[in-house]
Amino acid sequence: MKMVESSEEEDDFPSMESVTPQSKIDTVYQSKTEKGIRKICFELLDLKDAVENLCSNTRTKYLAFLRLSDEVVEMKHELNELQKHISSHGILIQDLMSGVSHELDEWSRAGGDLLEADDNSLTNEANGIFSTEVEDRRMLFLEHVDVLLAEHKIEEAIDAIDTEERSYPELKGSGDSTTDESSSFKSALSKRKARLENQLVEISRQPSVGILELRKVLSSLLKLGKGPLAHQIFLKSYGSRLQRSIEDFLALCPCYPETYSATLSNLVFSMISLATKDSGQMFGDNPLYSNKIVQWAEWEIESLVRLVKENAPPSETSSALRAASVFVQASLNHCSALEMQDLKLTKLLLVLLQPYVEEVLELNFRRARKMALDLVGSDETMPLSPRLASPLSTFATSSDRMLVDCGMRFIFAVKEIAEQLTRLVILHFGGNILTRISQLFDKYVEVLIKSLTGTTEDDNLTDLKEHIPFKAETDSQQLALLGTAFTIVEELLPMVVSRIWNVLSESKEAGDGLTENVMPPINSSIDPKEWRRQLQQSLDKLRDHFCRQYVLSFIYSRDGETRLDAQIYIGGKGKDLLWNSDPLPSLPFQALFGKLQQLAAVAGDVLLGKEKIQKVLLARLTETVVMWLSNEEEFWGVLEHESAPLRPVGLQQLMLDMHFTVEIARFAGYPSRHLNKISSDIIARAVKAFAARGVDPQSSVPEDEWFVETAKGAINKLLMGGSGSDVSEVDDEEDDEHIIMDDEVISDSDNSPSSLSSVESEESFASAQMEELESPVLTDSEN
Repeated sequence: MKMVESSEEEDDFPSMESVTPQSKIDTVYQSKTEKGIRKICFELLDLKDAVENLCSNTRTKYLAFLRLSDEVVEMKHELNELQKHISSHGILIQDLMSGVSHELDEWSRAGGDLLEADDNSLTNEANGIFSTEVEDRRMLFLEHVDVLLAEHKIEEAIDAIDTEERSYPELKGSGDSTTDESSSFKSALSKRKARLENQLVEISRQPSVGILELRKVLSSLLKLGKGPLAHQIFLKSYGSRLQRSIEDFLALCPCYPETYSATLSNLVFSMISLATKDSGQMFGDNPLYSNKIVQWAEWEIESLVRLVKENAPPSETSSALRAASVFVQASLNHCSALEMQDLKLTKLLLVLLQPYVEEVLELNFRRARKMALDLVGSDETMPLSPRLASPLSTFATSSDRMLVDCGMRFIFAVKEIAEQLTRLVILHFGGNILTRISQLFDKYVEVLIKSLTGTTEDDNLTDLKEHIPFKAETDSQQLALLGTAFTIVEELLPMVVSRIWNVLSESKEAGDGLTENVMPPINSSIDPKEWRRQLQQSLDKLRDHFCRQYVLSFIYSRDGETRLDAQIYIGGKGKDLLWNSDPLPSLPFQALFGKLQQLAAVAGDVLLGKEKIQKVLLARLTETVVMWLSNEEEFWGVLEHESAPLRPVGLQQLMLDMHFTVEIARFAGYPSRHLNKISSDIIARAVKAFAARGVDPQSSVPEDEWFVETAKGAINKLLMGGSGSDVSEVDDEEDDEHIIMDDEVISDSDNSPSSLSSVESEESFASAQMEELESPVLTDSEN
């Protein structure tokens, strides 16, 4: 087996000593890969030959290009030599002509008069030669300018023309005194200048022209005497740059709804400032150019205001008000800076801004009114700082929560508007804003009045037809309503608008010249006292409506002897008060005392810490009673009728009731001169009516001191009553005129009067009956 394997190996690997033919090698070892490699090698060799041929051709062409360049240089050199040769020939001809002219002059002097005719002919011939030389020189000059224009060597062409015009001033003058040759040359020169002007204009219109290149163009136009055209191009260039800047920024406006207007203002006014500065440097203080700058700036400002309006958020949003405010602030600041460059644009800017700002303010205050007063279907909470929310939160426990929410919404709406205002907006529109705030508060008061129970007699409120989401029916709710309005006026509004007042007062003290000189009259600053008086009038309207409704409900909800009418003073039932050991006011006025006592107790809880409004409210209630009595024609019609059986006791009772009412106010700590006056008028009218029926006031009426002391004693007796029964139940037995109040015993001391608000009453005459009675519908005569 080994021998067989050895023989096979010898066949596969023949001995090195033997020579193997090429065909055998190709058959055994050549493969497809080797064939491919050989093919690629042949192709690479072919490619090498092609590259070598290409390089050879390129080198040949490059050498040809070099030879051509050398020839061009040589030709240019020859042209220069030719030009020099022509110039030298021109100089030679000029010298020759000068010599000929000199010779002619000598011949003229030697020949005298005999040769005059010949001299004239020679002179004309010489002048023709001179004219030909000047024309040739001018032709050369025009050709030179044409060459410069063709090569776009604008600055060199302008310098050449400028030098020529300085050498020959007649080229700049009018054409009347020039010769035909000069006129034709001047016309040809004007055509070259027009070509230069067109080239400069085309360069200025190129989008890629830079600042330095533009300055060169403008300077060249000025040298050509085209100042107005240069200034026009100057303004167009700055306007185009500004427009590109604005277009680049407008795409970003939605990202900055509150500050985009300030950025636009910066872009426009910065460009105006730069243009004004550069115009002064390039064109000087020429009034023509200064006026053009002002006109251009005014046009750009008008475009700016339109642009701000077009890209502003919806006008009723706070973002729109903020954008308008920062725009006014930035623009007026820029105008102040431009005044240093003698560019006064403030008045124009304010005229353009006024309708825009007032429109935004109007829509924002409409939104504020809707936010504060339209509570139906609105569950959105208005975040207020504890400093603003806590004074109103104290009324939430004694009234409908929606009432407190309404007050908070009102304050939030005003606060949101005030926070958007900048200093210069306050300076120029502060009076307008404060007036709108007082008007908004008046609308808020109207809603509160509508929320009070009873029929509204105020003709100004007849347009309030909308549904009111809350009603103040109980005493505590009504007092909370009044307290809310009072707190807003006395505490919260001053805090919210304090910044507005501070800016206005600082400006007034500093004598802000800008504000005094340019602020429109419609936006002049409002007097703080006048503004507060407007708020107080709205608050008084709410208070008077409450008092009127409260008193009318008290008067018309009673029947019989407790009803306040003229019958209680007619007929003369009972003994003369002078002989009565225990005289008391009439039953309606005793009930009034109980009603005020009850209301004072409720007010002490609801209006805790607000003694001022408590006293003002109780005083106004007391005044309203006597005012009603003074103006009630039905009451006086019965009392003053001829058939009325009047007796002295009736006059005594009426006078005691009036003194009792005055003493109630004095005892409770809210004396009123107005109350004293009305009570005195009622007594005087009653005395006149009783005297007309034969009652002698002098003999039947005691001194005022008796009524005062009796009224004070009645107050103490009523406060010290012993029964806790309903005060509306009148005892028909012995003490038929004594109203029993409640079981709380007040101090016996006459010298230590206590406020009605300190009396704690479990249930009073009024509150016991309010649930069973409805407020009557009054006629016009009763109003």
